[in-house]
Amino acid sequence: MIFLTSLITPDIGLLFWMLLSFSIVFILLKKKAWPAILDTLKEREESIEEALRSAEQAKKEMEALQSSNEDLLRAARDERDKLLKEARETKDKIVNDAKTKAQEEADRIIANSREEINNQKLAAMAELKNQVASLSIEIAEKIIRKELSTDEKQQALVNELLDDVNLN
Repeated sequence: MIFLTSLITPDIGLLFWMLLSFSIVFILLKKKAWPAILDTLKEREESIEEALRSAEQAKKEMEALQSSNEDLLRAARDERDKLLKEARETKDKIVNDAKTKAQEEADRIIANSREEINNQKLAAMAELKNQVASLSIEIAEKIIRKELSTDEKQQALVNELLDDVNLN
């Protein structure tokens, strides 16, 4: 128990040696360890500040990139809308041109068909006239042969024609 009491109430010699050893450790730490520790802390503080600056710079760059991306998206949408509008206009123009060409072609075909029908009608009428004339000649020829089958009838016709010629 004495030993424990001596530790609780230190003596002057023990205090001297404790103070001396603490001073030596303190001086050694101050000369050798503190500068290294303070330099390391200063470097760590600077690296943290640099990291914060870098993070702030990265944040600003990300905001700028996001703004730039939004501008690019807006421009891309505008370009897409413009291209779609041009495509619609081109489609409408092509459809209208096709309709116009189809109408012109239909009108041309109708005009050609009418002309062809008219030509065929005229040809049919000419053919009909030729057939009527041919039949008329055949009928007249048969009538004349029948009427002029005897010599007296032929002589009477010649006299009648001569009388008509003399009068004219």
